[in-house]
Amino acid sequence: MRRFRWWIGAGALLFVTVLVAVLVLTWGPGTPPAKRQGPPGTGPLTIVSLGDSTLSGEGAGDYTADTSGANGDWCHRSPNATVFETDVPGIAAKVNFACSGAPSAQVALGDVRQYTEPSQAGQLAGLVKTHRVAIVVVALGANDDPHFSQLINDCFQAWFIAGSPPCSTTVESAWTTRVNSMVPKVTAALGDVKKVLAQAGYETGDYQLVLQSYAAPIGPDVPPNLQNLNGCPFRTEDLNWVRDDGVRVLSAGLARAASQAGARFLDLSRAGAGHEACSGGADASKEWFSRLTLRLNDLSDVNRASHSLQESFHPNANGHAQIGRCLTEFLATSLPTSACLSGADGNLHSTVSIASPG
Repeated sequence: MRRFRWWIGAGALLFVTVLVAVLVLTWGPGTPPAKRQGPPGTGPLTIVSLGDSTLSGEGAGDYTADTSGANGDWCHRSPNATVFETDVPGIAAKVNFACSGAPSAQVALGDVRQYTEPSQAGQLAGLVKTHRVAIVVVALGANDDPHFSQLINDCFQAWFIAGSPPCSTTVESAWTTRVNSMVPKVTAALGDVKKVLAQAGYETGDYQLVLQSYAAPIGPDVPPNLQNLNGCPFRTEDLNWVRDDGVRVLSAGLARAASQAGARFLDLSRAGAGHEACSGGADASKEWFSRLTLRLNDLSDVNRASHSLQESFHPNANGHAQIGRCLTEFLATSLPTSACLSGADGNLHSTVSIASPG
């Protein structure tokens, strides 16, 4: 029995000796295992944006011909969109798949289309065959249960129709419930983005996944002479509610979705403070959001008339540039969350977020 135990001990010692020798030969003395050099595959290092109008470039103008009504595609992608305003070292390509009005289901994998376009996660799956995706920035959720664009339209109607109650009084009681119903849809869409990358051989450390929230496009600092069809036709109580309550609750819901999906979160809920539509009065150049915008030429075309107001109350080219600046700063950090706030220089900067995902 003693001899048998001796052989077991000797065998174990021999195994350990061989294993150490193999590791030394593989790694070398004091050398750790080689780390992955970023995203797998071939092609340029790339940043990609997915989502809705906030990232497509709605409001920024100069839309690409193929997304400005051609064959029913109204995604309104602009070369002035946020993703093109980022400046991340090493990034050689910038790709925008975001589509105006897109719900979470169209960003996710599946058969849901937005303005004729298929799944954005599916488009990402095609992109990783020729690009090394290092960053995916997503903005979505407002077109799910919250129906934020419809809310803005309801607020306009409340101003227009004499005697009707403020839009905020009709929506505020159900707003939190609507946002809560949105959260799992956004989480699922982010999960599909991660699934696409995992199936392409990506590990979580190979890329950054960022979910950003929404800035309030309107606020109460509107001169009386612009609180009408000349710019921002909304009641003051509704302007206050959108800025102080609506966007804040929406952002908190998106923070929860990002946390549940394992994504980083960029809070834009206060990004537009002082630069909302019409806040500049006679000098609209100070504003980061479009005012009520009507494309008169589109009214003569039955296929375009229903989209003649589509640009209204979205980040304009200045707004996209500012958000791109803040996003760039956030991407350079390892913070899980951050907020875009105006700095002393008047520009947006990434700062530690005080928003809670809880």
